[in-house]
Amino acid sequence: MTRTSLNTAIEAADHPILLETPAQLTDAEKSWNGNRILGIDTEFVRERTYRARLGLVQVSDGSTAWLVDPVRLPDLAPLQRMLTDPSITKVLHSSSEDLEVLWHTLGAVPDPMIDTQLACALSGKPLQLAYHAAIADLFGIEVDKEQTRSNWCRRPLTARQLHYAAMDVVLLPAVVDELQPRLEQAGRWTWLQEDVGRMQAAAQEPVRPEHAWRRIRGALRLDDTELRVLRALAAWRETTAMERDLARGFVIPDIGLLNLARERPVRESPAPELEGLHPKAWGRHARTLVPLIRDAAADDAPVSRPQPLTAAQRRQLDEMKKCVRARAQALDIDPALLASRRELEKLLRATAAGQEMPERFRGWRRAVIGDELLSIIR
Repeated sequence: MTRTSLNTAIEAADHPILLETPAQLTDAEKSWNGNRILGIDTEFVRERTYRARLGLVQVSDGSTAWLVDPVRLPDLAPLQRMLTDPSITKVLHSSSEDLEVLWHTLGAVPDPMIDTQLACALSGKPLQLAYHAAIADLFGIEVDKEQTRSNWCRRPLTARQLHYAAMDVVLLPAVVDELQPRLEQAGRWTWLQEDVGRMQAAAQEPVRPEHAWRRIRGALRLDDTELRVLRALAAWRETTAMERDLARGFVIPDIGLLNLARERPVRESPAPELEGLHPKAWGRHARTLVPLIRDAAADDAPVSRPQPLTAAQRRQLDEMKKCVRARAQALDIDPALLASRRELEKLLRATAAGQEMPERFRGWRRAVIGDELLSIIR
């Protein structure tokens, strides 16, 4: 990437084009069409709501920065068309949250796309390398981080916010130009495409309220009856949070659900004095929760919970971690890019249960390390 091209991108961030009217968005779409590659980023607010609220979508070809304002624009169809245009590769960095907010706001995820955080990791950088760190490493350019916590749904946006948002996207095409030849030469470009496909699929997975209890820390310390109640409470909270567009904790926080599962109140009044359970929340939901708790506690269906690893499995897990570290060192990549401890444990349990290999270990990881891990287990 030439210094002139980098300077052009930086100058574009100094004069971003804010798109606030349908006519402006239509004109921008004409400019997007025909581009081989476009950088994409989003700014959103995730505080009290169940889903993140989209505040801005940034688009850049490396010489112009367009900032799409979803707060002011009633119809984002041109943006949706660009995101799904098969002739334009969209480039994002650390895209999981961006994909989620785009999917639930527009019903589309960028496709085809590249994630430059993954591209950096496959070229030997840390797996969680932030955008500003990647830009500093690749080009020696410092990117301002001060506006990260801004309220992106409040209008008007400040000049500093607009510049920050534009800088987050204008250099993404340059990152691809820098890294793609390296990854192709190393035979890892197809690895990147495979992992990006997993990210796209994950963003579109439907919410399963019956699995909501799994994210509650301390759930597995409950006895079977308590765990049955917690599962029912967590599923109810997930559905309620979605319906009311509230963050889960604003319905009832995790500690409140855990204490309800332990104490299992049988009366609507008076409100139980439990940590994490506000009397107003109990007053609003008690009529639903009392019978839900009673029925869940009376259910005698078997409770499925992961059992502790055996001594032999713990020894296997240690050998698997050593194998991952050695292979990652040989490949000069972050070991977490191959497999985390949690992912190794999933593979260990699946194999012991006679189940197929978890999806994470198929594709390129199967050849690079999956078969070696299976040989340790067997």
